[in-house]
Amino acid sequence: MPFDLQPILRGELLGLRPLQPEDFHDLYVVASDPLIWEQHPSKDRYKEEVFKEFFRDAMESGGALIALDSKDNQVIGSSRFYGYDKEKSEIEIGWTFLARSHWGGIYNREMKQLMLRHAFQFVNSVIFLVGPQNLRSQRAMEKIGGVRVGSRSDGSRRDSFVYQITPSTQI
Repeated sequence: MPFDLQPILRGELLGLRPLQPEDFHDLYVVASDPLIWEQHPSKDRYKEEVFKEFFRDAMESGGALIALDSKDNQVIGSSRFYGYDKEKSEIEIGWTFLARSHWGGIYNREMKQLMLRHAFQFVNSVIFLVGPQNLRSQRAMEKIGGVRVGSRSDGSRRDSFVYQITPSTQI
């Protein structure tokens, strides 16, 4: 069975579905908050012209998901599967952001649980790349069972910490 990079996943707090071109406006409303990006390597992603590039890349990735609050079906963020490596039995989860109204761990935890549960049907390892200055994301990774296993350059040639979760280490 091939890895479905854009599944529909549902939890108690949120649902994930494939990102669509018509989602741009609602997702940008969330992303336009500069505080979301203050520790991120792309600190200016709240600017519309920068976010347009991010959104275009997300659409082209073939693995982008939009997150919707289960209570009211409002857009609260996004994430994506990327870099599926069948030989290594590995995939990356990344580019995740949530509206500040949904910070605090429970939404991020459920999002990652849904994505990890899906991924572990196809792979033995999920990795996450986190910027060295992004302490908020590093703590979030540790809360969900991520183990820092090294560092490497990301797609933009920035150094990132590599966190890994396997079926035995997941939350």
